[in-house]
Amino acid sequence: MTIAWTITNLDRRTSDGFVTTAHWTATAVDGNFSASIYSTCGWAEGTPTVPYNSLTQNAVLAWVWASGVDKAATEAALAAQIAAQKNPVTATGLPWSN
Repeated sequence: MTIAWTITNLDRRTSDGFVTTAHWTATAVDGNFSASIYSTCGWAEGTPTVPYNSLTQNAVLAWVWASGVDKAATEAALAAQIAAQKNPVTATGLPWSN
């Protein structure tokens, strides 16, 4: 299984470039199975302090994880979603329409 973390967007103040919110996704792929989690992470005034034009995705991801997003728990949740797809415990359908 491969897992990719991506910053999909940043919200910032136009007056000083301060990043207020990062939108992120974590996506897992295992063969034909995939799972994804989307969320946001926000910061109070004055943190973080790196200028907007100097940011990298890796730096923002580090802020996300340092701000309470549990990387290991998120990746475990993705693995659980894929496991549920591989071994479903519920199904839908109608017995008379095959």
